[in-house]
Amino acid sequence: MSKLLENKTAIITGASRGIGKGIARTFALHGCNVAFSYSNSNEAAQLLEKELNGLGVRSKSYQSNAASFDQSQVLVDKVLEDFETVDTLVNNAGITKDNLLMRIGEADFDQVIEVNLKSVFNMTKAIQRTFLKQKSGSLIHISSVVGIKGNAGQSNYAASKAGIIGFSKAVALELGSRNIRSNVVAPGFIETEMTDNLSEDLIQKWREGIPLKRGGSPEDVANTCLFLASDLSNYITGQVLQVDGGMLT
Repeated sequence: MSKLLENKTAIITGASRGIGKGIARTFALHGCNVAFSYSNSNEAAQLLEKELNGLGVRSKSYQSNAASFDQSQVLVDKVLEDFETVDTLVNNAGITKDNLLMRIGEADFDQVIEVNLKSVFNMTKAIQRTFLKQKSGSLIHISSVVGIKGNAGQSNYAASKAGIIGFSKAVALELGSRNIRSNVVAPGFIETEMTDNLSEDLIQKWREGIPLKRGGSPEDVANTCLFLASDLSNYITGQVLQVDGGMLT
């Protein structure tokens, strides 16, 4: 198999499980060195680090809060110290605190915005100087179809994910002349550990409403990120790629 990311290095935030873990694995399988952050899942992070190193690439995990501006800067500095270069940043860290608007509290709104949206600013700002200096870099931001169409009971999440799209498009315009690309991946219903808590009936109902009649896998999202991180997408920036099985068609 040809390796699309041979000798490249990526930072992936929130990669100890779910979609982030899928992206880390796929990148490593394609020859990419992977530096990834996690918030609390220390054991899962260590296991993933060991797995990725076993694939013949360099991998290291870092405990870091992407919602913190200072910690994001420290993370990027540490990665550059350990890996010397970074070619791709995948902003994947995210949480949900779902509730109807009439019940949602200020703290739950603020936390979702900070972790999902401000983290994208924090990490992009932290890596910007490196990308500008090397006159190359791929920024990949994980949004959601909810950021495009909204969803009842997720006003905080929808706002954070819509904000990512606006931020990415502005950055694409700002940094394009320096060969720095900024794109968004918007997953639909992706079956991960988080969806394991839902009833089979509810999951089946979701599947039936999708033209491809199935939920997506972390690998479906990861393969899209692989494309955006590779030289195959050298002329693509400022775009939103929906990985949703046709959900928003």
